[in-house]
Amino acid sequence: MNPTEQSAAVEDQEAPVQPLNAAKPESDVAIGSLFVDKVKAEKSAVEKEPEAFRQAVANILERRSFYNPSFDIYGGVAGLLDYGPSGRLVELNVLSLWRKYFVNEEDMLEVGCSALTPEIVFNASGHVKKFTDLMVKDEITGAFHRADHLIKGYCERRKKDVSISAEKAAEFDNLLAAVEDLSAEELGAKIKEYGITAPHTNNPLSHPPRPFNLMFQTSIGPTGSALGYLRPETAQGIFVNFKNYYNDNGRKLPFAVAQVGRVFRNEISPRQGPIRAREFLLAEIEHFVDPENKSHPKFPDVESLELLMFPREEQEMSGQSAKKLCLGEAVANGTVNSETLGYFIGRVYLFLVCLGIDKERLRFRQHKAKEMAHYAADCWDAEIDCSYGWIECVGIADRSAYDLLAHSKKSGVALEAEAKLAEPIEVEKLIFTPAKKELGLAFKGDQKNVVEALKALNEQEAMKMKATLESKGEVEFEVCTLGKNVTIKKDMVSISKEKKLVFERVFTPSVVEPSFGIGRIIYCMYEHCFSTRLSKAGDQQLNVFRFSPLVAPIKCTVFPLVQNQQFEEATKVISKQLKSDGIKHKIDITGTSIGKKYARADELGVPFAITVDSQTSVTIRDRDSRDQVRVSLKEVASVVTSMAEGKKTWQEVCGRLNV
Repeated sequence: MNPTEQSAAVEDQEAPVQPLNAAKPESDVAIGSLFVDKVKAEKSAVEKEPEAFRQAVANILERRSFYNPSFDIYGGVAGLLDYGPSGRLVELNVLSLWRKYFVNEEDMLEVGCSALTPEIVFNASGHVKKFTDLMVKDEITGAFHRADHLIKGYCERRKKDVSISAEKAAEFDNLLAAVEDLSAEELGAKIKEYGITAPHTNNPLSHPPRPFNLMFQTSIGPTGSALGYLRPETAQGIFVNFKNYYNDNGRKLPFAVAQVGRVFRNEISPRQGPIRAREFLLAEIEHFVDPENKSHPKFPDVESLELLMFPREEQEMSGQSAKKLCLGEAVANGTVNSETLGYFIGRVYLFLVCLGIDKERLRFRQHKAKEMAHYAADCWDAEIDCSYGWIECVGIADRSAYDLLAHSKKSGVALEAEAKLAEPIEVEKLIFTPAKKELGLAFKGDQKNVVEALKALNEQEAMKMKATLESKGEVEFEVCTLGKNVTIKKDMVSISKEKKLVFERVFTPSVVEPSFGIGRIIYCMYEHCFSTRLSKAGDQQLNVFRFSPLVAPIKCTVFPLVQNQQFEEATKVISKQLKSDGIKHKIDITGTSIGKKYARADELGVPFAITVDSQTSVTIRDRDSRDQVRVSLKEVASVVTSMAEGKKTWQEVCGRLNV
């Protein structure tokens, strides 16, 4: 059973829920673009039918162990996938390239934070209340469905009906553009208006849609009293550790922290393979920057890029689509709110194109006003066109200072940075002086938590406490890190205001966050790199994955032309050198024909094949052109290594060998 059929066959598992190197980006992009251009030259007719094309890709991905439904022998669980040997190698190669383009290029701090997170963290961030989707229930079977997805599916099906009027088609277009912004009442009204029923059963749906929190809840410890969640994103682990990472960076801004890790979202009805899974890999960057200076020193490296962009104003105009814009102009005229945000948009573009994503099917769509998170200053999604339509694969958001402020307030720990002033200024400053002896006697081991919570008070809160202490002699005070209120007495703290010369500005940094859905990116890459072509005899359609050598799971195969001891010894010599160079390869000594060996390798996306037909020299075959060059046995491994690592192209190798 293929992944698509598997997802459709398995009942939903939900139960009701409680209410590149910046100096030379063109050379990096050229590697990916080369393969995309070759794919375009040999498009198969199957790609004209998205569902048939998707099925063809899915069949190969499962058959060649890129991924499979998890726990398949027990019927599987919707939204859970296992990556097989080929898929895991692709994932590792994509992550390696991601680290090159971002972590290494920007000297980022890479960390690994806990996936199991106490409830208080997600209360502070707002996830407990707001990380929800709206769902409806099949009134007969009890299966749940996302309300907005049902409306999207209905609109897309009706648009294919050639008999509908232009006015009705425009209505569906407008609804598709706005459906994610609709409230529960508005979604329910549309479901009723169009008479939408449950998929597969046509049963009536519950009304109105109700919120479903996407986080997996669990308990921590044997008593079950401490609630926790599996993280739906990696970002919060970075935010709560900001002070540590700021100190590690020498207390200087800007700086960035990166993290790759598994995240978990209890999707209502996951039915799109790696596009919508319940457990998946995120690669996220939190770039901390002074809110008063969001320039970026490397922005000139990307400002001349022209890419498909879809600003919010264009989305609100009927019939508009993404258009090519110069990134520098988009920042200059305020379409993109800062150089830092623009810089990351440019780097994301270069990274995706280098992977093999077709740049004509890659756009950057700005969030509309209603769609954008209330705290965000600006947000753009890198969307890739595939058989499922335009899929959001990377979110690039200016999250302002919301997260650090939220955790500062909840924890009582100030998550701030400092910047030296050009000239000292006189300010009226809040002076907080704890009486350590009295606090120690009253709170013992909890003294540190109490003091940190008091120091985190803003001026208004502190002066209110001062007034209460003076009038009543004591005040009740919540210490979030202790999970309780404590009594602060007048002799425990002194609060006053004094005029002082200050030499630095204290502030909460803003955060620019590129967040990469690795599984989605890889799936779109599979589709963009897949094509079919006729065999040389013209009697067979052969499947080909045109992976860039940088991401291909296997870089080359080695074939002894015939079963011959001397050829097999030469094969071992080549293999030993390739292993020494760290090049993943396969040796095929099966008795099948050389043509079938090539076809098997092409279907797996192997870019190069070495045929051993001599003791002194061998041939290297290029997957895409199917051309061959002869190379000496001594240098063949180094030639393949240079191409596998992206240091040389096939054309450059052929030119050097005068082919």
